[in-house]
Amino acid sequence: MDIRQGEGYFEPELTPRERFNRTMHYQHVDYVSHLEFGYWPELKEDWWKEGFLPASFKQPDGSIPDRLVEEFFGIEQFETFNARIGALPLRPIEIVEETETTVTFRDGLGVLRQEQRTGTRTIPHFLEFPIHDRASWEAFRDEFLDPNHPARVIPEEELREKEEMSRKSTNPVSTSFGSFIGWIRDWMGFETLAYTSMDDPDLIEEMVIHLSEMLLQLLPEVLVRGQFDAAAGWEDICFNSGPILNPRFFAERIMPHMRPVMHMLRQHGIDVIWTDCDGNVQKLIPLWLDVGLNCMFPLEVHAGNDPVALKKEYGRDLLIRGGFNKFVLYEGREAIIKELERLEPAVAEGGFIPHVDHRCPGGVSFDTYCYYIWEKCHMLGWPEEKIKSFPALQHWSP
Repeated sequence: MDIRQGEGYFEPELTPRERFNRTMHYQHVDYVSHLEFGYWPELKEDWWKEGFLPASFKQPDGSIPDRLVEEFFGIEQFETFNARIGALPLRPIEIVEETETTVTFRDGLGVLRQEQRTGTRTIPHFLEFPIHDRASWEAFRDEFLDPNHPARVIPEEELREKEEMSRKSTNPVSTSFGSFIGWIRDWMGFETLAYTSMDDPDLIEEMVIHLSEMLLQLLPEVLVRGQFDAAAGWEDICFNSGPILNPRFFAERIMPHMRPVMHMLRQHGIDVIWTDCDGNVQKLIPLWLDVGLNCMFPLEVHAGNDPVALKKEYGRDLLIRGGFNKFVLYEGREAIIKELERLEPAVAEGGFIPHVDHRCPGGVSFDTYCYYIWEKCHMLGWPEEKIKSFPALQHWSP
């Protein structure tokens, strides 16, 4: 079956929201959803300096929002309606040391970190973490993870506005369920997490239970009011060789506490549920599917994930966002075509929205990215006149 039916199949044509829902439920669409996952800051800066992005995109703080760049390329957008989950309230940032090239500071959670001030932005150098044993966990929990803290209260006016938006939006709407172990890794550091998972696994599970119970308490406030098309989480808990902890630990200590949260999301009509996880996720996929998390995002190919093979293995139980190897963008037009042709049969079956398998990295030329968008949207079934109408492509020629 090919879900792509072409322009004119639906009258009126599908909205981005309808297109996303039908794509993810293996139903006929006019053309498959056109989504992406943003850009490295230095890539946006280079394109802006080269005059390819409008001058107005640069904000007073020097940033260039991903959404403006994505809309420039005709990329469809999500809206969000979120509960106030995660660590709150944050402390003021404390600058410890500044040099010409680095700044060292304690962030709002007490993590001591050093970041580069010049050149390509990289992962910060973490120097100290706030959680290292049970006593520090309990202090952190009481300060930052109190589900009843006033900072978590959403004003009624904001709730009404978000509820109305979620019901009237022509864009798909998502809600966040946060993290079950990625946040804990950020608060402890990988080394401490790894050792503690062996030396005191009950403590790690206690943290996971607390996060789960927070979600079960805080999410219903938005779930009962909004209309949602997807739920989104974040983990980043895998290397190229697999997850940062033994899969057995995930199965025994983490997944049982994810299950009631996934069940609650599904009770409120959300059946497209992903978590943003880099690295090789193959050993976690069956565990996630078992508890109700069914969409892989962004599915990094270089890490060892193959979206085509995974769709064959798991069939319609597995949904995918991403899965286009970002490194192909450095290899030229023939490589881009080859990668799209590899993905096309799986995309045509539905349940798979292809895009770059993380944020588009630095060093990708504007012309190359335009070509990627041009060819990808043709593969998705978009009419050429619509593709030509994207602002970035109006004065570009393949």
